[in-house]
Amino acid sequence: MARKKKKACEPMALWLVTFSDLVTLLLTFFVLLLTMSSMDNTLLTTVTVTQADLGLLSARGSGRVSAKERLVAELMEKPWEVLEKQNRLKDLLFPDEVLPPEINRQELEENLTVLSKWDGVGLVFTDRLLFEPGGTRLSDTGRELLDALVPIMTATSAPIDVAGYADSVDDAPDPWQVSKERAISVLTFLREAGLTSDRLAISAYGDTRPAVAGDSPEARSRNRRVEILLKTQRPIGGYP
Repeated sequence: MARKKKKACEPMALWLVTFSDLVTLLLTFFVLLLTMSSMDNTLLTTVTVTQADLGLLSARGSGRVSAKERLVAELMEKPWEVLEKQNRLKDLLFPDEVLPPEINRQELEENLTVLSKWDGVGLVFTDRLLFEPGGTRLSDTGRELLDALVPIMTATSAPIDVAGYADSVDDAPDPWQVSKERAISVLTFLREAGLTSDRLAISAYGDTRPAVAGDSPEARSRNRRVEILLKTQRPIGGYP
């Protein structure tokens, strides 16, 4: 008898192997997407704020600053915009509840100037706000005003320059000495308040750099001043 011919096997569909590998990879990809989308958004937000969004605030002080101090820091980080918001900055630094009873809001506005400089923000106080009449020692009012600045200063790591200025008429015979002693009084207060000495610098200019020209009582009053410069803009290769 003739043998039956064996039926030939159909060729294997090798493309199924490649296809199954592709499906497995896609499944793994979607599982990873699902896992990442379910991560704790609160944790992610916390990490972002505390590590990448400190700005002027130091890592040491960022965990204990108030919302007001953080807002002040954000304003000072942009000196080129601070002139447009100087009234807002004054209100934040010296709200009505911290103003000494001897100083009203109008007197503060008239005797405190906010300056925008290339390396930071300057707060300029006339002697009317900080010192005893015609003197170089801090008044009780001056100490209260400076004390209101301490929280934002201690929460940052920015260097601080204190510069004293005098008037040639009322501060005769030695305006250089007067401007130096006024700057030292402010710097000593800040040092005693807890600021480290490596952050503080001092300078005195006597009557050589008047803020306002003229010999009127108002002009002379504005020239008797102390400027506190918070250096929020770091130069390339500059301070840490």
